[in-house]
Amino acid sequence: MHLKSVFAAIVLSASALAIPATASADVFDAPTPERQARESGLQTAIFAGGCFWGIEAIFSHTRGVSSAVAGYHGDTAANATYDRVSGGFTRHAEAVQVTYDPSVVRYDQLLEILFSVGADPTLVNRQGPDRGTHYRTALVPLNSEQRAVARAYIRQMGESGVWDDPIAVRIESHQRFYPAESYHQDFMHRNPDNSYIVRWDAPKVRALREMFPSLYRARFRTG
Repeated sequence: MHLKSVFAAIVLSASALAIPATASADVFDAPTPERQARESGLQTAIFAGGCFWGIEAIFSHTRGVSSAVAGYHGDTAANATYDRVSGGFTRHAEAVQVTYDPSVVRYDQLLEILFSVGADPTLVNRQGPDRGTHYRTALVPLNSEQRAVARAYIRQMGESGVWDDPIAVRIESHQRFYPAESYHQDFMHRNPDNSYIVRWDAPKVRALREMFPSLYRARFRTG
């Protein structure tokens, strides 16, 4: 399918689901396919893309992901509380730390999922109804390979012509990740009827199932 046709189909689907219209899984090739030979064992990645409930939810439904933890990245431990972060008093981003098996799901595939169903890469310091620097969209590479893939992927998104607005995704240097309070963990799994979840995050999981059937896992992986 031609790129523009793919995008048109996604726009219709995204409009129906009330989620950002982003790229499909077919748009981008893996930037460095040779890395599969170098990856072994479980890997860890950190992603920020708006409210961490939804990002945690989509990766908790992704095959190959063994853990998705909601938390804060980008400032100190003293400030890593929900009240301070959500109040705009820190430099943290709401983020999710993902542990995954690269033999099942690669890092670039996690990026495809993030920007197809999780976050609009053109928005600055906001996603959905949420506003503030702590809702910025950022990739936090934990090694040189992830950094190379992240840079290549962002460049490809910018060159694709899919988005009218510039790509606003940041690559941030790794600092310590602080898990969020226990009531934020597995939030969608424990609170499926929460109004925010129903309006903003459940559609993202449905889109994951529809757009990435081979990577979708029906069971929510807790922890």
